[in-house]
Amino acid sequence: MSITMMKRAAAALTLAIGACITALSPASADVRLKDLVDVEGVRGNDLVGYGLVIGLNGTGDTLRNSPYTEEALANILERLGVNVQGEDFRPNNVAAVLVTAELPPFSRRGSRIDVTVSSIGDAKSLSGGTLVMTPLNAADNQIYAVAQGSVLVSGFKAEGDAESVVEGVPTAGTIPGGAFVEKEIEFNFAQMPRIRLALRDPDFTTAERVETAINQSSGAPIARMMDAGTVELSLADGVDPARLISRIENITLQPAQKARVVIDQRSGTIVLGADVTVSTVAVSQGNLSIRITETPVVSQPNPFSRNGETIVVPRTTVDVFETGPGNIATVQQNVTLSDLVSGLNALGVSPREMIDILKTMKTAGALHAELVLQ
Repeated sequence: MSITMMKRAAAALTLAIGACITALSPASADVRLKDLVDVEGVRGNDLVGYGLVIGLNGTGDTLRNSPYTEEALANILERLGVNVQGEDFRPNNVAAVLVTAELPPFSRRGSRIDVTVSSIGDAKSLSGGTLVMTPLNAADNQIYAVAQGSVLVSGFKAEGDAESVVEGVPTAGTIPGGAFVEKEIEFNFAQMPRIRLALRDPDFTTAERVETAINQSSGAPIARMMDAGTVELSLADGVDPARLISRIENITLQPAQKARVVIDQRSGTIVLGADVTVSTVAVSQGNLSIRITETPVVSQPNPFSRNGETIVVPRTTVDVFETGPGNIATVQQNVTLSDLVSGLNALGVSPREMIDILKTMKTAGALHAELVLQ
């Protein structure tokens, strides 16, 4: 079957192949520089803290199984002037949590940041709870923010004596704007002697295009490509680094893209880049199916038999058959991506079968693209 015949056969079929998503992004799309690179030193910092969520409706930690929750609660109450030493209290409306957040670059005191709250005990749900004041530390063990507020949970859990239903993750939630920045990261961007731009997807061609675009925009050779992932900017005397970045970050250019096929085997999703090419190859698809059916038969002894007994006699039926059209399709060299998809459609393959075909074509050396399996 030639590729022309396959295209005619595929014309009557739907081009959307189930869960298969084919990306036909034009290679000439202009992208802003700010969407391609990161500025060296301009990054966020991770924060983490240990705290308690209170006010739960009986869905908190079982203190017998989570002694650290009881200890933390006792420490908080003692700091508030309540002596609980020697008291036997076991509330079920408290849960121990880890609080995580990211301190954005150039954050100042008093700024608000979002936090994520996750249970570390055996709590069933954090819905309706309130996070008690929790200091958030960075890797240097210094406190940079303090979090507190009502926890928003998207999941829920409902249960009875014989059945339970869980939707989402009820043991994790967020607090939008739930932390105040108390300490700033020492970083003087204005005093940097040079600026390095790090490409998020390193590529020599893209780095050269970034260098050319910046030099043409500024009218001076201030940019220099160092490697596939770095472009360095030289600063003349009196040049403000922040103003320079603001002038060049909206420059548009065409990034070079690698030919890539991304396959998610769990969902059956396939994403093919526009630069994917194939060599001449013949493709045949078919499935060998084996079906085993068990129909046991009960055999009973004759009436008034003294030594007879009832037994189950197995009856097994095995059927072997092959599915699929059994056609062999020839995919010619340097066909377009749409021709490749149309040809595979003409074979009547499913998304799962198409994943196997693409992997086999890559093994045969006929698929000229990076194959990414997830």
